[in-house]
Amino acid sequence: MRRVTFVVATLLFAAGIAYGQMGAKGAKADLVNAQGEKMGTATLTQADSGVNVALEVSKLSPGLHGFHIHAVGKCDPPDFKTAGGHFNPHGKKHGLKNPEGAHAGDLQNLKVEADGSAKAVVVVTQVTLGEGTNSLFHPEGTAIVIHASPDDEVTDPAGNAGARIACGVITKAE
Repeated sequence: MRRVTFVVATLLFAAGIAYGQMGAKGAKADLVNAQGEKMGTATLTQADSGVNVALEVSKLSPGLHGFHIHAVGKCDPPDFKTAGGHFNPHGKKHGLKNPEGAHAGDLQNLKVEADGSAKAVVVVTQVTLGEGTNSLFHPEGTAIVIHASPDDEVTDPAGNAGARIACGVITKAE
């Protein structure tokens, strides 16, 4: 009986260490426009294959918009340039269709409906909410940015996606 208790305690301890190394289980970003008006929310959850990003936004122009994870967790209006470039810890070229890419923060275009709303769920395979080079919680933080135009998915550095029209700092969920 004593040996079984020791084995169970050891397994629980190891599981606790593994859980702690995985880091945050969830995160979110409240996206705002240049006037500071909330436009939506992104909810991020850790998965085996990467990070699931569920985005719900409104008050955008209909059509396709570039949608990326940016390298700095700052969203100073009006142009959100403080969010830096795309999250790119491995120095790749931009674009999901670029043979030399993609940035870890490159995402598919966001389709906005006629009423200005959009919902999307994407799996970002090159990032983690845990620790390491691909962590979205590195010292400078990260942000989600929506651009005015579609991303052409190949042109460096940002796919000709145009102005940054919405931004949200990614923070650990509580």
